Amino acid sequence: MITVLTRAFWFVAQLTLFEIIYRNVPAINEWSREEYFAFMATAMLINSVVETFFMPNCANFSELIRTGNLDFALLKPIDTQFLVSFEKMDLAMLNQILLAGGLLCYSLYQIGHPIGLRQVAMYLLLIGVGVTFLYSLMIALASTSIWFGRNQGLYDFWFYVTVFARYPRTIYTDGSVVGSLLLFAFTYVIPILLVVTVPARELMGKFDGGQWSTWFTLMGPMAAVAGLLISREIFRLSLKSYRSASS
Repeated sequence: MITVLTRAFWFVAQLTLFEIIYRNVPAINEWSREEYFAFMATAMLINSVVETFFMPNCANFSELIRTGNLDFALLKPIDTQFLVSFEKMDLAMLNQILLAGGLLCYSLYQIGHPIGLRQVAMYLLLIGVGVTFLYSLMIALASTSIWFGRNQGLYDFWFYVTVFARYPRTIYTDGSVVGSLLLFAFTYVIPILLVVTVPARELMGKFDGGQWSTWFTLMGPMAAVAGLLISREIFRLSLKSYRSASS
């Protein structure tokens, strides 16, 4: 109950903050009030799925190592990464999915832009791509617990990196050196800026259908597949370094 109330308070606080901002400016770097709320809802939706299904398990991975319970997972006739990733879920976070869905429906209604089946299908696909990429980053960081023990600093790194995905990619195109560095690093090195921006733009028709539209739409799935393969390899290598509690 406390988690539900806390998340609901955070949701209201975010809406209130940007409601105040948009009373003073008509748009934030080409994003109107309704468009930004749709973007915010997309970010909430992706993060809610990740935090419902994967975060509790990845956070618990170091405890499995410390207590030796990872031995039991390794002995079971099922893929260890799958078992570790889907052992439990945080049902309290499902409330965030409902709030995000409500905000998204409100925003699209206010925008009044017609949404076709192709856009909906692409949006859902790109939501899955975003979830996949964030999961890959999270499980890769969790795997390092075998080498570094309780790596709270690495989980902090995950939150510090993913905070950039809460804002549209275009806000970093101000021409400054810092903005350019962040734009390059979080678009092409760790493409966290594409996780939310691409599906939100696709749903609202903010892509012009040109070369950049095709490039960014393709880059998201490629980054997700690459992230999944890399994180899988990191997990596999970490298990090779694991010393069971009985050894």
